[in-house]
Amino acid sequence: MTNTAADYHGYHPRKGPFPLRRGAADFNDPAALAGLIELLGDAELPPVEANAREPFVGVTTDGQPVIRREKIRGGFDPEPAGRAAQSYLRSLETSERVKASLPFDVPEWRLWTNAFLTFPEHGLLLQELTMECRQAALAVIKATLSPEGFGQLRMAMQLNAELGEFVDDYHDTLTEWCYWFTIFGDPTQPNEPWGWQLAGHHVDLHAVMLDGHLVMTPAFLGCEFRAETLFAKHRSNALMFMNSLGPREQSKAQLYGSMLADELPHALAGIIDGRHRAGAGRDNLVLPYEGLRGDDLSAGQRELLIALVDVYLDGLPQGPARESRRREIERHLDETHLAWIGQWDPDGPFYYRVHSPVVLIEYDNHPGIFLDNDVPEPFHVHTIVRTPNGGDYGKNLLRTHYEHEHEHG
Repeated sequence: MTNTAADYHGYHPRKGPFPLRRGAADFNDPAALAGLIELLGDAELPPVEANAREPFVGVTTDGQPVIRREKIRGGFDPEPAGRAAQSYLRSLETSERVKASLPFDVPEWRLWTNAFLTFPEHGLLLQELTMECRQAALAVIKATLSPEGFGQLRMAMQLNAELGEFVDDYHDTLTEWCYWFTIFGDPTQPNEPWGWQLAGHHVDLHAVMLDGHLVMTPAFLGCEFRAETLFAKHRSNALMFMNSLGPREQSKAQLYGSMLADELPHALAGIIDGRHRAGAGRDNLVLPYEGLRGDDLSAGQRELLIALVDVYLDGLPQGPARESRRREIERHLDETHLAWIGQWDPDGPFYYRVHSPVVLIEYDNHPGIFLDNDVPEPFHVHTIVRTPNGGDYGKNLLRTHYEHEHEHG
């Protein structure tokens, strides 16, 4: 039973229960399902399965991806992650191993959601593995990410459990380990693409490794409890940038002055996606540029914009992988757009988007799902990072790889 007496920032656990079992929607619980439908109102669930059936295009501004032939230096060493993946697979029982890995080129890459599963699961649920196997799975992720990125991931998982403890409900969903982990491809073949996915409530990470390159988008990270601790730099760097602007530039950046649902267009007011445009089920999103352009900024303001983007690159390992990604983003700084919704109050909710031909970043404060705040609050955060124009899931990397193979075949 939900602990409705608990208090957090003046809010309480939302009266439930919702029909959640093991991180998935339980459509066999009519009463709980009715409560969920009431909360959602006319908001639509992300079209994850329909999206996965569509041919992949990627996020674009007009439906037509801009294919770029820029050479980006590699330098990422996949061997530590590959060895960790092999150790993880060896740690499993035979029956588990069958589910733990999939061929590389399968649609399951695109079956993920930051909310709860409404589609068949894939991979293995960490909380149903032994602690030894869980740690082996984490070792794969740790060998791929930077220490900062791994620390952020683990904090998000732990904050999911803290939320569960606070509401005192959903004991098999709001936990530290209610996340599905999947290996894609064969990590024993260093010259072939492989990667992994970790997916669950507020955590959806993807990693693709090939030819000394690492692609880590889409990357969703969020939490509904104590988000100020996990996303402090995401807020402070954004506020520093906005406060560096003059009134004219701030007016260009600000799309809407309010975060309240009844003062925003319907498309920006849903309980699931909020102001987010590029979340789950939006792989082929058409999103025109909006806001303030990079070539309208002074040198100092451009540095602050780069510093904001850098926060979202922390998950990449230090060295060539991060530096090459940073240089790629810097090359397109003139055509990078910063859009903002809400005010830039250090204690208030807001949304921002950084959007260029090579990166799309969104930060959004949300109303409560498991807490009863009906307005966005800073302690509930969703972030997403994507690579527009076909770069998500390493698709552009694969295209370049196969073109090179064909030319030198």
